[in-house]
Amino acid sequence: MDIDARGPRFGAAVTTVVLAAVLITGSTWLLAWQVLAFALGASGGVARSPYGWLFRKVVRPRLGPPAQFESPQPPQFAQAVGLVFAVVGLIGFTAGPDWLGFAATGCALAAAFLNSAFGYCLGCEMYLLVRRMTVRAQ
Repeated sequence: MDIDARGPRFGAAVTTVVLAAVLITGSTWLLAWQVLAFALGASGGVARSPYGWLFRKVVRPRLGPPAQFESPQPPQFAQAVGLVFAVVGLIGFTAGPDWLGFAATGCALAAAFLNSAFGYCLGCEMYLLVRRMTVRAQ
């Protein structure tokens, strides 16, 4: 079943704010929260993430009906990619080196910002590229 395309973009906006706050404050707890949010989105789909729940319960009822739907698999894959970067960032901030934490968190922030501000999902594009490559390889 396809999902409202505005949901992942909303989640990316919240993620952008959270990751920017992590870079400003250096809060490992806040980054751990984002790791959890990414893990839930990667395992159960973006609708099962905390930001997906917030969109569904609070934001979407205040909006008009969706004009665009999308397949849930690319955003779910993007959540998994975000999870990898956030975990690497958490490792960098907790075990060192700090530059690794800043770099990985910054990469995740850049991807989230691109999605929230411009609707360009890097993880979704990676998903489509991987799909094309695996279909050609068969």
